[in-house]
Amino acid sequence: MKIVGLLLGAATLLASSSAFAACPYDYNCLNNPYGAGSPYAPNGINNPYSNRGSPYSNNSANNPYATNAPRIYDQSGNYRGRLSSNPYDPDSTSNPYGRYGSQYSPDSIRNPYGAGNPYGGNSFFVED
Repeated sequence: MKIVGLLLGAATLLASSSAFAACPYDYNCLNNPYGAGSPYAPNGINNPYSNRGSPYSNNSANNPYATNAPRIYDQSGNYRGRLSSNPYDPDSTSNPYGRYGSQYSPDSIRNPYGAGNPYGGNSFFVED
């Protein structure tokens, strides 16, 4: 399954920072509450009863102990880590010391001057 959209909103939800709506009208965007961001999407990360949104599933972005969270890629196919709330996973976007979660790493979507530049025109994809 592939979900496209700017992940800064979804990744920011995991870190409980303020999110901005980068693509609120795109059905595949995680910021669209009636599309991929719906809490009723059958395999959505915002659905607490789905495999990818449950706080108990090993495949979930919302399980702080998950080791198989959804992977993030940019539009060029570069791997950008795992959309995970696990602060200890080295590939997690929530690991503040990891390559993909540090605000200083050029590969991190959390770095506003690197891969996470909101004006850089990057689109990110979430894949199982």
